[in-house]
Amino acid sequence: MNNSAGNTARLLGAALRALLVLTLVCGVLYPLAVTGAAQALLPGKANGSEITADGKVVGSSLIGQRYDLPLKDGQETPAPDLDWFQPRPSNGLGTNSVNTQYELILSGATNRSGDNKELIDWVTAAKAAVIKDNSVPGHRINPDDVPADAVTSSGSGLDPDISPAYAELQTRRVAEKNHLDVSQVQKLVKEHTDGRVLGFMGEPRVNVLQLNIALRDLVKGA
Repeated sequence: MNNSAGNTARLLGAALRALLVLTLVCGVLYPLAVTGAAQALLPGKANGSEITADGKVVGSSLIGQRYDLPLKDGQETPAPDLDWFQPRPSNGLGTNSVNTQYELILSGATNRSGDNKELIDWVTAAKAAVIKDNSVPGHRINPDDVPADAVTSSGSGLDPDISPAYAELQTRRVAEKNHLDVSQVQKLVKEHTDGRVLGFMGEPRVNVLQLNIALRDLVKGA
């Protein structure tokens, strides 16, 4: 009986020591080591790829933002602020109905098939809006020039980037709204166009937030 009790005590003691050691290693030392290495080697990415302007964090290069006018009475969705470059549509975003104490953005895809009528209606309406919003006197947008990312949302609905083609399509409207020369805005887009990762992965892209920050600075200096 005494041997049995002693064995049980030893097993419990060994288990407790293992628990304490693993808690220390996995719960304290390992997180500290990973955090320290990340802060030392990749501080920007470790902190959420923050974008700053005027000394303040204004967003993340990984999460898209909307550029809309204030919501008016009777409107279900706000109209886009056409002074700025516009991001991709975000039809897949969910609504926070669980914890309404916070205004959360829930990402997600539309989960509609290519022949779904609702998706077709969304794309048709988005294309008409792109043509209307970006056509300026003397230059009407050709429907065939509207790129796919201008009328479809990404899988998350939070894509921070647009294609160079969509950015270029918006340059005349942005120039007119901000009283700038078109060539100035086109140069801005070119300067903020990132190439393929490692030269072969993905597609060229333009980060909308970074582009709009540069646009704001250009307008201030004009």
